[in-house]
Amino acid sequence: MNILFIADIVGEETLHIIFDILPRLRRKYSIDSVIANVENVDKGKGILLKQIERLKAAGINCLTSGNHIWEPKKREVLVAQAGYILRPLNYPEGNIGIGSTIIQTTSGKKVGIINLQGRSFMYPINCPFTLGQKEVRRLRSETPIIIVDFHAEATAEKQALAWYLDGKVSAVIGTHTHVQTADERILKNGTAYITDAGMCGPFDSVIGMDTQKAIDRFILQTQIYYIVAKDNIRFNGVVLNIDPDTGKALHIERLNFSKKEFDQGGSDY
Repeated sequence: MNILFIADIVGEETLHIIFDILPRLRRKYSIDSVIANVENVDKGKGILLKQIERLKAAGINCLTSGNHIWEPKKREVLVAQAGYILRPLNYPEGNIGIGSTIIQTTSGKKVGIINLQGRSFMYPINCPFTLGQKEVRRLRSETPIIIVDFHAEATAEKQALAWYLDGKVSAVIGTHTHVQTADERILKNGTAYITDAGMCGPFDSVIGMDTQKAIDRFILQTQIYYIVAKDNIRFNGVVLNIDPDTGKALHIERLNFSKKEFDQGGSDY
């Protein structure tokens, strides 16, 4: 079984590139299911219902998110599309939305998906370790194939969660920093791991945002609103090959290319 995880999508313009290359990626890797992190689609913070509908129409099977999903006037998508779009499971009880789901592939296999958020250098929300493990136990009663999107700042926290869940989930994929790491591996008990899958968005930027706005914010130390950059849009993500019977990961491959590079791949795609 092959699962494509699309890294944090930054800006609506990036959707056009994803929609263009996704059918070819499906063919190249014989993709069974597609998951995408979408908390930055609309102007860098949150996502709109119309954008979710476009992603669904493109055949993306599940959307994950993070701390920016709570943007005012945008968060209601968590109710309107509950189960299709996830928010981090470990936000306090009483918040709208849900943090995990089970999807079904065309072959009939079930895939569990859990969205968690870290606490180091982020909000002091509920423990992703204990709540994550509890949710893993619940989902494993239905399927051994479980993908975790861990939306976190600290590398150490991401690595710790991966080791904590090693052998219990198919993959722990880090998101949030928008900088792809080169540490993809299969842990000793069969869990695929990468500290951060990166970003689908403009790379001539500061993690997707206009460079001058970011520089001014650091120098002036006052409230300056970010705007999404526009140039050098690249696609980041990972492809996971998973044993459908055991749920153990067999391979993880990083993806990092521009549309031009992808188009020049010719018959490879």
